[in-house]
Amino acid sequence: MFPVSFLTLAFAVLGATAQSVTVLKTSLSANGVAAVYPTDSNFTTVTQAFNQRFTISPMAVAYPTTAQQVGAAVKAGVAQNMEVVARSGGHSYIANGLGGTNGALVIDLSKMKAITIRASNNTAVIQTGNRLGDIALALNAAGRALPHGTCSYVGIGGHSGYGGFGFTSRAWGLTLDTVKSATVVLANGTVVTASSTVNTDLFWAIRGASPSFGIVTSIEVQTFPAPASAIVFQYGWNSLDITTASNAIASFQTFAATNIPKEFGAELVFSAGPSTSHITLGWTGAWYGNASAFNATITPYLKTLPAFSWSTITPGSYINSVSVLAGQPLNTASASEDRDTFYTKSLMTPQGSPMSAAAIKAFVTYMAVQGFSASSVSWFVQIELYGGSNSAINAVPLNSTAFAKRDTLFTIQMYASSANFAPPYPAAGFTFLDGMVSSIVSKSPANWSYGAYLNYADDRLTNGGQSFSKFQLVALTPRSASTLYYGSHFSRLQSIKAAVDPLDTFRFPIGV
Repeated sequence: MFPVSFLTLAFAVLGATAQSVTVLKTSLSANGVAAVYPTDSNFTTVTQAFNQRFTISPMAVAYPTTAQQVGAAVKAGVAQNMEVVARSGGHSYIANGLGGTNGALVIDLSKMKAITIRASNNTAVIQTGNRLGDIALALNAAGRALPHGTCSYVGIGGHSGYGGFGFTSRAWGLTLDTVKSATVVLANGTVVTASSTVNTDLFWAIRGASPSFGIVTSIEVQTFPAPASAIVFQYGWNSLDITTASNAIASFQTFAATNIPKEFGAELVFSAGPSTSHITLGWTGAWYGNASAFNATITPYLKTLPAFSWSTITPGSYINSVSVLAGQPLNTASASEDRDTFYTKSLMTPQGSPMSAAAIKAFVTYMAVQGFSASSVSWFVQIELYGGSNSAINAVPLNSTAFAKRDTLFTIQMYASSANFAPPYPAAGFTFLDGMVSSIVSKSPANWSYGAYLNYADDRLTNGGQSFSKFQLVALTPRSASTLYYGSHFSRLQSIKAAVDPLDTFRFPIGV
C-alpha cells in the first residue's frame, strides 16, 4: 500500500555499529540539518522537559526546516538503529518529545511554523511546529477558528495527533476531527500525503495515535467561522461538604443529558478544601451562542447547587475568550513559560454508563479527606464535558478515526504537582492519584468501559505488566494501558504499525 521499501533499511540496521554522535553529526550536516549535541553549551537548555519529573538526555536535537530535511534526519537515525521522536511543543506529560528514555534522536519542529489559510474552501495548512495560541491568532485574523485546548504553548502536533479537546469541541469536535489530510515523513525518510483517498490506513492511524506512525510535518484542517461573540463564565464554591459536592457531579451528569446546545462547553474543577471532609469547586466554561440565551442555558444547573461564593462573567469577542481561558499570552514569542513537576492520571467515563452514585460519593470523599491531608502535593481535578446532548465529539462514528473513546461523557484529569512545583517529585504523589482513580473504579461495574486520554499520558500504566507488543497481535488484558488508550482499535493500529514502521523507529513509552 505504501511506496516504501524497508529491505534496505533492515540491512542497514543489522549492519550498524555502535551509535555514534560523530556519524550522526556528519549525516545531519551533509543534509543541511542544524542540530544541538551533548557537547554544546545549550544542550541542557534545549533538552529540558516541561515536566521536570523527567531528566532525559537525547543523542541530539535536530532542527529541520522542511519535510525533506525531516526525512533526512529520520534516515540518519535509522542508519544507527536509533529511536526517533518528533517534538512539536514539548508538552508531553511524560517527556515523549525527548524520547521518554535516553539516547533518542529528537526532531524538533519549531522551525516549521507556516500557516496558510485558504479562503476558497475555509481550510488551513498548519505546520506542526506551531503552538495553539499562535494558531488561534492567525486564524482569528481571517475570521476563522479551530477546536483546541486552552494552553497557548501546547504544540499542534501531539495535540491533534492524540485528540485535542477544548470548550468548542462539543460544537466542532476534537482537533483531530478537523484534519482533512497530512504530510507525513515515514520511517524510511520518504514524505507522503495521507488523506481519505491516499494512504488511508495511515490517515486513520494518525488521527488518534499519530506519533507512533511517522512525523507529521503539516496538517490540512477544516476551519470554522469564529463565533460572533463569546461569554466565559467562572463560578466558585469555597467549601462544599461531601454530599453537596457529590450532588454537583451527579447533577452535572443529569444536566448534560438534557437538551443543552452544542455551543456550550464546561468543566468542573475540584481542589483541596479549607478543612477535612470539605472541598473547593469551580465551574468554568464558555458559551458561543447568542448572548441572550446564556442565562437560560446555565441556570438549570446552577439551581441544583447552593449559592456560589464568587463568579466572573466575561463577555467579548471569540479571541478574547481564547485569551481569558488561556490565562497566558496567545503570542508564544512574547513571554516564557513556567515548567512544573507533576504526575497525571485520566479517566474517560462512558456516556452510556455514567458514574454511579456510589462511585461519585467515593471519589468526592477521597478528594475531600485524603486530598485535604495530601500535604506533599498541590493538586486539582478537572471533569471535562465531552459528551451530553448535541456533542460533535460523540457524533463521529467510532471507527472513523483511531481515537478510541467516542462514547465519552466526562474526561477526568487528575493532576498533582510537587508542593513547590520543583523536583524532586514525592512518591506519595503517585499513590495519591492511584487511589483517586481506584475510588471511582472500585465502585463501578466490573465491565465498566472507561478509558484514558493520551494527551494526559501516564507513564506508570503498563500492558498487563509488560511493555506493548509491537507487531504480534495480543489478547489485551481488561485494564491494560493499550486498552485504556487505544481500546478496540489497538489490533488494527498494530497491523498498520508493522506495515509502515517495521523497525519500530518511532518508539516511546505507551506508543503503539
